[in-house]
Amino acid sequence: MQIRRTKADGSVKPLLPYLQDYKKESILGPAFKLLEASFELIVPLIVARITDEGIRTGDTGYILRQCGLLLLLGLLGLAASVTAQYFAAKASCGFAARLRSALFSHIGTLSYADLDRLGTSSLLTRMTSDMNQVQTGLNLTLRLLLRSPFVVFGAMVMAFTVDARLALIFVGAIAALFAVVFGVMLTCIPLYRRVQERLDGVTDRVRENLAGVRVLRAFLKEDGQVAAFSGDTQRLYGAQTFVGRISALLNPLTYVIVNIAIVLLVRGGALRVQSGNLTQGQLIALYNYLSQILIELIKLANLILTITRSLACARRIQSVLAIEPEMRYGSEAADTARFGEIEFDHVSLRYPGAAGDALEDVSFRVEPGQTLGVIGGTGSGKTTLANLIARFYDPTSGKVRLGGRDARDYAQSALRGAIGVVPQKAALFSGTLRDNLRWGSESASDEELYAALETAQALPFVQEKPGGLDFELEQGGRNLSGGQKQRLCIARALAAHPRILILDDSASALDFATDAALRKALRQLPDGQTTVIISQRTASIRHADCILVLDGGRLVGAGRHGALLKTCPVYREIHESQFKKEAAQ
Repeated sequence: MQIRRTKADGSVKPLLPYLQDYKKESILGPAFKLLEASFELIVPLIVARITDEGIRTGDTGYILRQCGLLLLLGLLGLAASVTAQYFAAKASCGFAARLRSALFSHIGTLSYADLDRLGTSSLLTRMTSDMNQVQTGLNLTLRLLLRSPFVVFGAMVMAFTVDARLALIFVGAIAALFAVVFGVMLTCIPLYRRVQERLDGVTDRVRENLAGVRVLRAFLKEDGQVAAFSGDTQRLYGAQTFVGRISALLNPLTYVIVNIAIVLLVRGGALRVQSGNLTQGQLIALYNYLSQILIELIKLANLILTITRSLACARRIQSVLAIEPEMRYGSEAADTARFGEIEFDHVSLRYPGAAGDALEDVSFRVEPGQTLGVIGGTGSGKTTLANLIARFYDPTSGKVRLGGRDARDYAQSALRGAIGVVPQKAALFSGTLRDNLRWGSESASDEELYAALETAQALPFVQEKPGGLDFELEQGGRNLSGGQKQRLCIARALAAHPRILILDDSASALDFATDAALRKALRQLPDGQTTVIISQRTASIRHADCILVLDGGRLVGAGRHGALLKTCPVYREIHESQFKKEAAQ
């Protein structure tokens, strides 16, 4: 299973439509910056006039009038700069908000296989760090990308109006400076991409350690993880310092080039002043124009580094947006009468990058309203089978049929609305109990929620919580026990009245009495849904209409409890090991 990408995978042009709503701001921002730059280019000419006409003749009134003009230009430039900053900030923040929302929505459309390939840490980095870099890059681009070249070339043109011979120095300096700037930029582009990849590794390490902090402490593995994290950060540090050394060449090289140009200008200008071909004010104006070029090129150099980093981040974001979701959905609605029928027809599944099949040539059929039990050792393919029923993955070969139709024919909303899944790891979200339970059905009444809680054996502890259904859960349900979280997840699935209910080892944290009461309550549900119970306890599935026994991804037994004890050695071994354990207790 390969992720298909569009032709625009390596380009950032597909991101430009997210700036459409900010066309006005994207034009006005640079326009006001160019206006500010125009005021700045006039300043050296006024200083030249103050020197040649005011100071030389001692005309104090003329000097004051020209100084007032300088002050006016400064105030106008400040107003233009603030206005440009406002429009640039509005456009960049709006663009980043729309792009972040689009990226988050697109990630939600990707299949489990796509997400497995991309990795959680990489997606987190792209949603946060990369997105911030793109926003900063756009802001600076709107404010400075046109302004700096405008000032550089404008200063060169103004220098020609003052003295054409000395202005040739400007031409040579600008050519050398652009060669340095773009040489460094082209070198740094792939290096910044490598830095972001190293950052992905650090993010992954942090996420893994924070999620498993209890396990790390239980096994005293803190020192090993600290060493591993240190290795990751050292690699990130190495990549950042390497590209930093290259980018750090910009400022000193530009200073060297510009200062050489200043020396040549002062020397040549002094000779022309001495010969009477140039006034002192004109030489000062040329020096000011060269200083403006120096300042703007330093800004441009730093801007290009930021843009280079932003472009690398933008390409990483676009590479996710360019992924075509692997799964395609049909338009069929879930027929309530027959949808509970499940059929696997020689189904096999191999995960992306895996050496072998997780599930191999599995065939079975379950009628609507029946209970299917699935058992097997760790890694036998139980969860894989559940993922195929819910169509979180598509089979590598064979067909999964629901209600007599290929699962691919159903609309996504119909499929998700008719299947309730309770995964191995209980997942709850911050908010009230009511909000969490209504994930399955937003219109569910409190009576329906209480009924679901009662079936899931969660009603007693919910009634004891302050506020009942209004009890606030912390992130991930940290203020609940493992068994309480599992029962709430089961109640959340039941609240949607699914035609197929999949319990993927979702009662592992429950005691035997609660587990038995839960199974009894599920059998007494009036909805008549098909129930798939995946468990490692034979006691949890012994009353199922059909039990599948998996071993190494293969179906090695199928039937009822009594028959399997006689015909399936794997099932008998699992049962006897647990029966002896339970008898000893």
